[in-house]
Amino acid sequence: MDVVKVANRSVSQPESQLLSKQEVNERKLYLFIKRCIDFIGASCGLIILSILFILVALAIKMEDPKGPVFFKQKRVGKDGKEFDMYKFRSMVTDAEERLQELLKHNEVSGAMFKMKHDPRVTRMGRFIRKTSIDELPQFINVLKGDMSLVGPRPPLPREVAQYTAYDMQRLLVTPGCTGLWQVSARNTVGFEGMVKLDLQYIQNRSLLFDIKLIFKTVFLLFGSKSAF
Repeated sequence: MDVVKVANRSVSQPESQLLSKQEVNERKLYLFIKRCIDFIGASCGLIILSILFILVALAIKMEDPKGPVFFKQKRVGKDGKEFDMYKFRSMVTDAEERLQELLKHNEVSGAMFKMKHDPRVTRMGRFIRKTSIDELPQFINVLKGDMSLVGPRPPLPREVAQYTAYDMQRLLVTPGCTGLWQVSARNTVGFEGMVKLDLQYIQNRSLLFDIKLIFKTVFLLFGSKSAF
């Protein structure tokens, strides 16, 4: 029986439901080239999009002068290691405090929260979410090594607290800015569907697969109808 250790706790599941070590691509050459692509891609992204960053920052400040431009949130990465993930702020400053009262309106199943008409989202926030521009500061996380350009989305600690051993397998690899779930289903499937797609990626990840997902993300970036 395999055991997945996350955040100093161990949970187990039957072998038939857990990935074996052979099913996770951890080859050194693949990981080295993937890291090089991450570093070069994130660096170029930050440089090329620097003007866009400035414009978005000004727009956020114009709508809410007292609030910060960036939003920093604890996320869980590979092997349960927590890190600070960066995004452009798309919500009111007290969004975290107001979450509890909105949990009953959750529109997706499982250990995550999504609400299409979330009242905490600002006017500018709706735009940058629709276009996924709010995610761009995660290039900083990629440079730091907390995230990769491609991989499962990093969950919140409160979400991981509800994970089964099967769900924990999402944390076997470095989380990413985009992935199979983001380009193929995103908010159109529930938590179970997301986990299934993430594990499908983990089992089949390769340089060619990563590059295909990156290009598909670029094409979908400004035309996604499922982002909220």
